[in-house]
Amino acid sequence: MQVDPSMIDVIAPNLKRRYSGVTSTVIRLVPLQAKDIPIATTGPVLPEDVPQFPMSKLPFLSRSGPSGFRIWHSRRNIEMLVGLILKRVFRKRFKLVFTSAAQRPRGKYSRWLIRQMDAVIAASGKAASYLEGASTTILHGVDAEEFAPPTDRKALRASLGLDENALIVGCFGRIRKQKGTDIFVDAMIALLPKHPDAHGIIMGGVTRDQQAFVDSLKDKIAVAGLTDRLRILPEDRGFTIAPWFQASDIYVAPQRWEGFGLTPLEAMSCGVPVVATRVGAFEDLVVSGETGFLVPPEDVAELTDATDKLMSDAVLRQSLADASRQKVVAQHQIAHEAEAITAIYRRLLDTAE
Repeated sequence: MQVDPSMIDVIAPNLKRRYSGVTSTVIRLVPLQAKDIPIATTGPVLPEDVPQFPMSKLPFLSRSGPSGFRIWHSRRNIEMLVGLILKRVFRKRFKLVFTSAAQRPRGKYSRWLIRQMDAVIAASGKAASYLEGASTTILHGVDAEEFAPPTDRKALRASLGLDENALIVGCFGRIRKQKGTDIFVDAMIALLPKHPDAHGIIMGGVTRDQQAFVDSLKDKIAVAGLTDRLRILPEDRGFTIAPWFQASDIYVAPQRWEGFGLTPLEAMSCGVPVVATRVGAFEDLVVSGETGFLVPPEDVAELTDATDKLMSDAVLRQSLADASRQKVVAQHQIAHEAEAITAIYRRLLDTAE
């Protein structure tokens, strides 16, 4: 949906070609926020239904927006840098906002960029603890209508090329060591012989530098004789991963490290219990024993045991699935996130001088 940038108060750029968690956040938040404030995104690859304008128009924006200033909301270093250039070189009247999800000390360059911001949002309490200055903590949310339990799981599975009757354990997102994909593979190699009706599904993007890692996982799976039941699928090029969660019975988030980590929340919203490591915001999202299980990072044995509990007990799975959905609807809807962020925009626009 192309918009006239001269009529926009807020720009939330997505300056990355590869689909990522940040991309997911932008393309879901912007249409929702557009109902309450003039906002658009810009970037190289965006869905047509998201309010946007071409990047080529950025240098030619009018100096002031409809409210006198504009908000430039960054979620990456490159976006903070572009915002600074537009403000200081092109003399655009911008108020700069940055959302930080990182849960590690930042380098000098990142810290310098953050100090230039007019407002900083932390995606979790842990992320806030790594920031030097003041910030507002706003947890990510999900669209509980898009990420909802399926009406016909068998038909959905058939459309995705999955076994209609299998117990499916999913692990989605970028495939790399940081994400713990090898830990998931090790757990599934241990569990699938015990659960002959179960399948493990790995699906996500693979960058060139991670291809050797993925090839090693495929070799390990082949040696275990599980190629037909533990599959590594190509990245779904659509702008939603909801069908893959809806097709799953259990979701495993085995990350070694994570900034925020939206996939457990997306799974829970679809009524899928989660086994997750204690990284990122997972401890803010998953209630161990109530909506899933939390385990230490890199502990293959505990992750395997927790997953086995869910694979072995259909009643427990359903109980945790129901509680997961209820928690998301009550506490983690994307509308809550959108409202909190828009309130920061309005405060900046109302106090701009």
